[in-house]
Amino acid sequence: MDYRRYMQQALTLASLAAARGEVPVGALLVVQNKVVATSANATEANGDSLAHAEILVLQKAQRQLKRRWLEDATLFVTMEPCPMCAGAIVLCRVGRVVYGCPDSQWGACGSAFNIPESRQSNFHPELIGGILEEECRQVLQDFFRNRRQPD
Repeated sequence: MDYRRYMQQALTLASLAAARGEVPVGALLVVQNKVVATSANATEANGDSLAHAEILVLQKAQRQLKRRWLEDATLFVTMEPCPMCAGAIVLCRVGRVVYGCPDSQWGACGSAFNIPESRQSNFHPELIGGILEEECRQVLQDFFRNRRQPD
């Protein structure tokens, strides 16, 4: 599986989110080398604090595939998932999570927390971080730098 190619697609989704004023996080779910669902953060557009890219893409994939377990799927996301999203990943049994840049403050796949590898969980997805890390970090840094600048 070409992790860089799929992460590049997630980066495109993140950039589109940034253009809409959303925190630029993009996600896509791949099953058997086919993109099943894509999404980006939509918390502002939806007025919903839970509308993270990972949650939205998991919901879309479950509807598309007509099943709740995603053990054969790989989730690509530009930033390390937060605790809410990491919990959803475990509950949906996503087989592999590939993320771009870590999140030292809220990352829940090994940086600040490690929900997927918790002893209490009966399912542990494979975690792969650092794919196109610099590019993913740059999209976020540019977004927040532009938001801080006076109009």
